[in-house]
Amino acid sequence: MPNPRAEVFKNEGNAFFKKGQFQNAIDKYKQAADIDPSEPAYWSNMAACYEKIGNYEEMASASQNCIKADKAFVKGFFRLATAQKNLNDLSSCIKTLESGLAVQPTNPDLKKMKKDILELQRAEQVAAYCRKADEQMTNGDIAGAQKTLDLASRLDAGNADIARMISKVKPKFEAMEKRRKASLSATELYKERGDEKYKNADFEGAIELYTQCLEALRKEGNKNMDVRLKALSNRAACYKQISNFDGVISDCSEVLEIEPDNVKALVRRAQAFEGVERYRFALQDCKTVLSMPSSKIGESNYKLVNMMQHRLQKTVNQLKEM
Repeated sequence: MPNPRAEVFKNEGNAFFKKGQFQNAIDKYKQAADIDPSEPAYWSNMAACYEKIGNYEEMASASQNCIKADKAFVKGFFRLATAQKNLNDLSSCIKTLESGLAVQPTNPDLKKMKKDILELQRAEQVAAYCRKADEQMTNGDIAGAQKTLDLASRLDAGNADIARMISKVKPKFEAMEKRRKASLSATELYKERGDEKYKNADFEGAIELYTQCLEALRKEGNKNMDVRLKALSNRAACYKQISNFDGVISDCSEVLEIEPDNVKALVRRAQAFEGVERYRFALQDCKTVLSMPSSKIGESNYKLVNMMQHRLQKTVNQLKEM
């Protein structure tokens, strides 16, 4: 049951709210919350007032207290997400909305806001890609601009600005690529054609071409180490796609003989070791990756490998008990 004294202050706050006297309303809700901080409505109403006067830091604080008071009070999540949106903290906003939807999956307000925020994030990412591509074009980095615009077009294929920029960059990029390919050796062309097969998801065809490239390199004495590393790494990626884990392990191990701290090879080999139930070897590769500086690993690899490590450690412990 609500505290009667606290309810008096809440009702006085509601009256001030209706009159548009939001600071007076906040003072009354604070008095109510001081008496009973476990009542989420006091904090929620306070947050609504802070929204009215544009104080989103205090709105976020009041909303967090609302959630703390009662995690089942879904409006608290909506209030906090609204504050975070206005503070332009979109990543935290998404997390808050997901927490609220975990409590009430069908809530229409939370679902709509999440959809809107994801669209806003997408639009901001597209704009960032366009700015970056424009800068790359100015600096003469045609290949970089083409790659950036490809990423942008995946997010917004019908964007007129992207289409306009691509129309300027693509002819220059294609002419540059034509010159580059004309300068490649027969061995390098095997890798180049393998890359094209890989992009078209023809993994077995790509494996055949990468193998031809590697065989040609061996005959040449493996002088072009850069091409060899790329061919081995790309063939390992193809083997992974068709679940040939032994092939992944073999190629990644060759890469690691040359570059012991190659994160991509360590991650792929760990996944392959797990695929063939060689859990201790997989765990060791994970530990090797996680011992590296976070700037070298990258956020996505860190999350992936950290989850793998916990899963593998649990499996290894269970095997010890058998």
